[in-house]
Amino acid sequence: MNSGASCDVLVVGAGPAGSSAARAAAQEGARVIVVDRRRVIGVPVQCAEYIPVTLQLGEGSACTAASVQKVRGIRTFVRGEPAGDLNAPGYMIDRDRFDQALAGAAERAGARLLKATEAVNCEGGAVVLRGKGRAAFTLRPRVIVGADGPRSTVGRWVGILPPPALPGVQAKVRLTHPMDMTEVYLDPDFRGGYAWLFPKGEHANVGVAFIPAKEPRSVSIALEHFIEVLASRGKISGPVLAHNAGWIPVSSPQTALRGHVLLAGDAAGQTHPITGAGVANAIVGGRIAGTWAARAALADDMRLLERSEEEWRDVLGDAMARAAEKRHFMEAHWERFDTIIRSCWIAFREYYA
Repeated sequence: MNSGASCDVLVVGAGPAGSSAARAAAQEGARVIVVDRRRVIGVPVQCAEYIPVTLQLGEGSACTAASVQKVRGIRTFVRGEPAGDLNAPGYMIDRDRFDQALAGAAERAGARLLKATEAVNCEGGAVVLRGKGRAAFTLRPRVIVGADGPRSTVGRWVGILPPPALPGVQAKVRLTHPMDMTEVYLDPDFRGGYAWLFPKGEHANVGVAFIPAKEPRSVSIALEHFIEVLASRGKISGPVLAHNAGWIPVSSPQTALRGHVLLAGDAAGQTHPITGAGVANAIVGGRIAGTWAARAALADDMRLLERSEEEWRDVLGDAMARAAEKRHFMEAHWERFDTIIRSCWIAFREYYA
């Protein structure tokens, strides 16, 4: 690619939001380039790997390619005791294969994917890209879609601060018996968050995410203790097989538009502020961003980008606004855990009262 080349839409990040944006923009007829700093899309995995069954309606091929098992719903525990089941059918997936399927769909739609390529700077409308082992080059896109995660580089370029986020750590462990329910554990020790046990065939993802009272390492210590508890209850056995960690945005909806730059997915804080679930919202937010990015670029009318902001808020805004209000209340009153927790978790009727 020559220095100073141009395109209609540059997408930074090839996760669910970025690949969905790239595919939607390409389907509108735009010239699309999507860059990702990873050599292998989706690796390392930073996800609990559950997706709702409704996602099958729009991303059936990706779900099929990545599915490990079906789950019936969520079993919630409060202070270690069962507190109710929520019917929420879905799939446990291999997130790396899922992301790769979405990126492949974007390429088949006409988007050009550059892996092992990092967007390092933007000045005067020119984006500097640097590939590993290659000289830096510039690109002049009409519209930029930042889908580069909760610590978005693209967001920083235009002065959009990263959304508040919880530190999360997760381990891969072996299950002692098959499970068809995800499990969520609410406890005063997990301030503003929770622990989880999500089955994946013979294995499971076990993790914790919460606001640490002291140093961030306390989250890792809590995971070690949680694994010991699950082992003592006979749910898991053997050594930890792998670890991963990341940041989970938990903010109220914020602006995702600045000039000719749109943000989508985690970069826009489009995760659910209570559960931290983000894959489905990222795909929806990415599609919307990509569609309007292409239309604005092809019409040479950046005012059309405002339609993207309006549309994603119409689709996701109400549920996210409710969750953001619940999070604010929950964090402010956490010391009253036993009184407030049922009104602050989606599996309980009180949440919707």
